[in-house]
Amino acid sequence: MSDITEKSDRQKGAEAAVDSFRKDLGPFVVAAETTRMPMLFTDAAKPDNPIIFANDSLVALTGYDRDEVLGKGFNFLMADGSDAEALTRTKAEFEGSSSGGTEVLCRRKDGSEFWAALFVSPVRDGGGAIVQYFASLIDLTKHKEEEVRSRMLIDELNHRVKNTLSTVQSIVWQTLRATTDSKEIRRSIESRLFALSRSHDLLTRERWEGAGLLDIAHDALEPFGVSGGRADRIVITGENIRFSPKSALALGIAFNELATNAVKYGALSNAAGSIQIAWTAEKTPAGKRLLLSWKESGGPLVTPPAHKGFGSRVLERGLAHELEGTVQLDYRPDGLICTIDIPLAGDARGG
Repeated sequence: MSDITEKSDRQKGAEAAVDSFRKDLGPFVVAAETTRMPMLFTDAAKPDNPIIFANDSLVALTGYDRDEVLGKGFNFLMADGSDAEALTRTKAEFEGSSSGGTEVLCRRKDGSEFWAALFVSPVRDGGGAIVQYFASLIDLTKHKEEEVRSRMLIDELNHRVKNTLSTVQSIVWQTLRATTDSKEIRRSIESRLFALSRSHDLLTRERWEGAGLLDIAHDALEPFGVSGGRADRIVITGENIRFSPKSALALGIAFNELATNAVKYGALSNAAGSIQIAWTAEKTPAGKRLLLSWKESGGPLVTPPAHKGFGSRVLERGLAHELEGTVQLDYRPDGLICTIDIPLAGDARGG
């Protein structure tokens, strides 16, 4: 007998079984045909559970034509049909020895794979014998995608929490090294944690996809301008170049340290001083770089500090390390100038 004839005979047998099946279960089959849940029935009399009915939803889910499914064993739909563990779980579901269904990896006609929840119930005749199995499949594609996304979000959250705790630890440690005055310690730590919190709020609004430099600067300096009526004394110019979350946090802390120093000793410590902040993106032999300048003027006479405080260490060491660039503090008599030179390639883009 040729393969074509054998296939035709199998198909005729399957179609005859379907016709008989429809007559026996009539209204239930009609309901199964029209439901949106992918459903099928298999012949319980044969060991490979050949499919004798598949509704439109199952056909749409798998991409097969109905005549390509009827007469085939249930494992025909499985992508991991050669996996012993998967076959054992599926067999247990048909035999009723599993609880609450099982997950199976299926393969569509086009070769693509998807996970589905498989639920099987026996169909019994008048004497109680199992004659068919009624199976439903629930597409878990979106559920699995959400699982992957959730795992990624949890991993990212863990990473951020560790980085934040490391930053907080550094803030506390460096502050304790700088002074023994309990009031000053509290004020210093609270101020820096507040700045860190504002940067986190900005990144949260941006879904932690990064932030623009203009937004970072305005957000970090807003408390200093608004609370002291100094908004018109802080001028910021430059494109809203976007930075990664890591760089955004580092820049936010840097602006806070510079502003804090200006309020205590520099241009914002009197009624006449001002600050100009500007940056440009420039092409250099080493690649594209951001050159940012913080220039203070009109404040008290500036003298270089006798020793480097926490703010200076954050800028010259911490910021330079985080952004893989250089930070230079120039204590000129007429006002502090801070120059930041950091690479842009692969990290930032115009916005």
